[in-house]
Amino acid sequence: MAETNANTAAGVSAAETKEIPVLSVQDLHTSFFTDNGEVKAVNGISFDLYKGKVLGVVGESGSGKSVTAYSIMQILAETGRVVEGKILYKGQDLLKYSKRQMEAFRGDKCSIIFQDPMTSLNPVFTIGYQLNEALKLHTKYKTNKEASARSIELLKMVGVNEPERRMKQYPHEFSGGMRQRVMIAMALACEPDILIADEPTTALDVTIQAQILELMKDLQKQLGMAIILVTHDLGVIASMCDEIIVMYGGSVCERGTADDIFYRPAHEYTKGLLRSIPNINNMKEKLVPISGSPINLLNIPRGCAFCTRCENAMKICLEEKPQEELIGDGHYASCWMNVRKKLEAEGAFEKTASSTSQKREEAAE
Repeated sequence: MAETNANTAAGVSAAETKEIPVLSVQDLHTSFFTDNGEVKAVNGISFDLYKGKVLGVVGESGSGKSVTAYSIMQILAETGRVVEGKILYKGQDLLKYSKRQMEAFRGDKCSIIFQDPMTSLNPVFTIGYQLNEALKLHTKYKTNKEASARSIELLKMVGVNEPERRMKQYPHEFSGGMRQRVMIAMALACEPDILIADEPTTALDVTIQAQILELMKDLQKQLGMAIILVTHDLGVIASMCDEIIVMYGGSVCERGTADDIFYRPAHEYTKGLLRSIPNINNMKEKLVPISGSPINLLNIPRGCAFCTRCENAMKICLEEKPQEELIGDGHYASCWMNVRKKLEAEGAFEKTASSTSQKREEAAE
C-alpha cells in the first residue's frame, strides 16, 4: 500500500514538473480570401516552443513559413484569416485575445525581426526616435531621458559602435548589417519571451550573416528567450537550432534535430533540398535541383503536396495525404515512402499490394 502511494506521488510530481511550452501551435490553418478563391497558405501545422530553445522553420518561398509567423503575431494582410486551430501562449489562446490584449502581447511578450530592415525602419525619423518610441509605448521607460539611456544600452548590447552618435542618425546612414542590429535592439527592447526572426539574414552578405547569427545566439543565452528562426537557408539553421521543421505547401514535411534533418532525412522534399546545396565532400559533383514548380495553393493536391515533384511518388501519394510517422526519437516525417519501407521490412508490402490488386480485379469482374 505504501509502495502504491509512493508511486502515485511520484507520478503526480512528474506531471507537476512537466515543462509547459511557452508557445504551442495546434492544427493551424491560415487562408487568404482573394477574387480567384481561397489561398490555403498554412494547412494544419503544429509545434511546441519551449523557453530557451531555438526552433528553425525552413522551406522554399511560398511554403507558409512567414505566414505562420504572421499568424502568431496576428499581423496578416486584410484578406488573410486564421480559419482553424489554436495558438497558445502559456496556455492562453491568442486567437481569443481582444485587440488591446494583442497590442500588449506584441513587443512585450513576442517580438519579430523582419527580413528587410530598410523597409521596417522609417526613413524620416532618427534611429534614436524610433527606439525611444517603442520603449515609451511598451516599457516602464516613459520619459525621453529614460528611453534614450535604455536605447543606448540596447545599441551597445547588439554591437553598434558609438551609440550616442548613432542615435541621431537616420536609417540610410547605416549599412545593412547595422540596420539589422538596430531591428534586433528594437525587438529586444521589451525583453520578450519569444523572438521571431523572419529571414533575418537574407539581405546581408555572408560575413555579416555570421555576425548577426552569432549575436542572436549570444543574446538568446543571455536573456533566456525562445526563438523561432524562419529561413529558406539550411546552412543558417545548421548550428543554431534545437529543433527544425521543414515546410512545403503550407504543411510540415519533417521535424527533428539538426542531425536528424542533415544526416537522416526521411522525406523526399528534405532530401531534395539537401541535394541542391553545395557539399564540401562532393565538390566535383553537380548540384541536383528539385524539378517542377511549387504547388498552386488555390488548388492543393488531395494527397501529398510534394507528389507532383517527387521522383519516387506512388499512386497513394496522389490520392491520400500521409500522416506523421515516428522515424526515431523526436524525429517525424510525413511521407508514404517511410510506410512502404516499414511494410517491406515486415514482409507485408508485397502481400498488401497483391491483396489490393486482387480486390480490384474482383471488383472489376
